[in-house]
Amino acid sequence: MTRTGTEKPAVHDHAACVEHAVASAVALCGRQGLNLTPVRRRVLEIVWRSHGPIGAYQILAELSKEREKAAPPTVYRALEFLVDAGLVHRIDSLNAFMGCDEPGHAHVAQFLVCRACHRVAEIDDPALHRALAEKSRAMGFRIEPTSLEIKGLCGECAEVAG
Repeated sequence: MTRTGTEKPAVHDHAACVEHAVASAVALCGRQGLNLTPVRRRVLEIVWRSHGPIGAYQILAELSKEREKAAPPTVYRALEFLVDAGLVHRIDSLNAFMGCDEPGHAHVAQFLVCRACHRVAEIDDPALHRALAEKSRAMGFRIEPTSLEIKGLCGECAEVAG
């Protein structure tokens, strides 16, 4: 999912977006026989509600407002499940997590990460994936499911930087 910057931004219904992400997760877990526990579901909602990269301790802070015994291992276990299920991506360079726009669609996530404001945009470019796969095969290297993070400046930060 990419935007060229020439399109007019659509009005975004954030609540519907989170609701859609949760419904997709419930359906995916049902198809794959995975257990989307209440804690895992709530962590997914928190990740999607942020609509950008969010750290585990930020998630823990939100969860602690609702659950007395929320602890880091609880959040990390839920995030591990969500990443393994393909519902959430880990943004290694930011030590943060972000909801996957296309769960159930196996892909190597490609991210544009702004080094100034830390905004992240996920792109899914099959041509880029194919090129990486071909080059790695030619070198005898097997790519494992992962993500590709490309750092730079987003449009707004580039404009400010001049």
